[in-house]
Amino acid sequence: MAGEFQVNGRNAAALFTLRIHRGDGMALLAMNWKKGKPPEDFVGFAIEYKEPNGDRFFALKNRLNFRTVAGKVNPTPMSTRLSPIQKFRWVHFPHNAELTGEFLYRVSPVFMNAADELSYGDAQEVAIELRRETYPGLLNVTFTRGFVSSQAFVDRYASAGTISTILPNEAADGLVFVPTHPKAEDAKNWMGFEARSAILEVLDKAINDNKAQLRVVAYDLNEPEIVSRLEKLKGRLKIIIDDSDEHGDPNSAETQAATRLSASAGSANVKRQHMLSLQHNKTIIVDSPKGKTVVCGSTNFSWRGFFVQSNNALVIQGEGATRPFLEAFENYWSKEPTAFGASTSANWSNLGLAGIDASVAFSPHSSSNAVLKSISYDIETNTSSSLFYSLAFLYQTRGAIRDAIKKVSEDNKIFVYGISDKKVGGLDLQKPDGNVAPVFAAALTKNVPEPFSTEPAAAKGIRMHHKFLVIDFDKPTARVYLGSYNFSPAADNKNGENLLLIRDRRIAVSYVVEALRIFDHYHFRVKQQEAKKAKKELVLAKPPRNAGEEAWWLEDYTDVRKIRDRELFA
Repeated sequence: MAGEFQVNGRNAAALFTLRIHRGDGMALLAMNWKKGKPPEDFVGFAIEYKEPNGDRFFALKNRLNFRTVAGKVNPTPMSTRLSPIQKFRWVHFPHNAELTGEFLYRVSPVFMNAADELSYGDAQEVAIELRRETYPGLLNVTFTRGFVSSQAFVDRYASAGTISTILPNEAADGLVFVPTHPKAEDAKNWMGFEARSAILEVLDKAINDNKAQLRVVAYDLNEPEIVSRLEKLKGRLKIIIDDSDEHGDPNSAETQAATRLSASAGSANVKRQHMLSLQHNKTIIVDSPKGKTVVCGSTNFSWRGFFVQSNNALVIQGEGATRPFLEAFENYWSKEPTAFGASTSANWSNLGLAGIDASVAFSPHSSSNAVLKSISYDIETNTSSSLFYSLAFLYQTRGAIRDAIKKVSEDNKIFVYGISDKKVGGLDLQKPDGNVAPVFAAALTKNVPEPFSTEPAAAKGIRMHHKFLVIDFDKPTARVYLGSYNFSPAADNKNGENLLLIRDRRIAVSYVVEALRIFDHYHFRVKQQEAKKAKKELVLAKPPRNAGEEAWWLEDYTDVRKIRDRELFA
């Protein structure tokens, strides 16, 4: 249905239900058996889709296959009609998700008989409009792909060169680095995904509007496409650039950028600062009679921010949305760091978006308007259904948020999924069974079992850089906390940060789909680690035929957390 962000299949003859959730640049398909458990010969789901105004269906492919007749692992990705998905949900990236109109998905149950022959049950077909903007003309949620360490990246680019021919090894080299990979531009488009294209479009539009004034706050600033565009604005640009730690070094990319922008915009329009610790905002504010736009979120204006890390950028339009960001910029520019917490910018301000309940607050806060404890209270006390999070540094940061998440995770009535980047060694994954599983860096790139290939290490530094929490996405009370804010004491009372609270189900669902696709991507790395350790090959399961064998779906009907997972989305 046009405009709907969750759509259900309506084929009464189908043995299963299908619900599709609209993400940004992606769709979550969730299936569930209608009556009781599936039969033992059920071996998964075939998924196909048709683009708007298309004349044919395309089958999704699966990297996992059944063993060959000779008992070997088949390394070739196959159509899901031949190698069905053995999961009850799947996140799909359409090739052209921005197309206007409805995408039509067709999902069929697949069965296998004793002779290994496949057959298909009645399908569910669901049409959903994905479109590019979350709320056209008001607000757009965008994401980077964050999949450099992936088989998809290997398939597209690794055979034609190494990651060092696409990305600089050192941040300080970012502004002078020139990729030599033959598919570098295509790789950048793929890796940067919608967040990069949306940010560049905002800058290009401002460049072409001679009435537009820009206010920018940057933490990492080493991406040449950004800096070259900022130079074109000349005196219409006013920018604050972080100078904490390495950023303040005379040879850092941030210092190089400041020098270049001082020459183009005038030294009076360029300010270096680190507040009480960091100037950690990543914001662009366009103020023009032709339109007012804000970019915020977790995406740094850097090579890693666009092309390596999982990040989000929110593009908001309107005078009400722009005003608090402009006021915060002026307060950052003019006030002493110790005085910022007493300004109105440190309090919650409504963004004035029609039909969307959204507010923003800026750090550092004073003791009287700090927000960290209120967020932890909201998590701990008001979460009734589910909690999803993607938080850089969570398990390095002791305090109220980590304690609240831990407490909620212990409640079997609440479904919790989460992922956090570790400073060293990979990621921490909050599995649905309540345990935190480490995903080590080596397992993200090499020593993977058949049929998978070694992946790029994506250079040094963290991979998962999101800072968002989604509470009760399936309820009318759904809400998202997001921004540059790291949900830590330093983010609350030392750093320059932005934090948004949005109470809106469409936006909450978009962030949940993002959380799931990242979680599933790295949860599979845990499976790979386990398979490698056990010296097992990863293949699709055939129906149980011998004593002691179990159907692939049995855990989804016996494990309490997996039952909740299956039911929550479908």
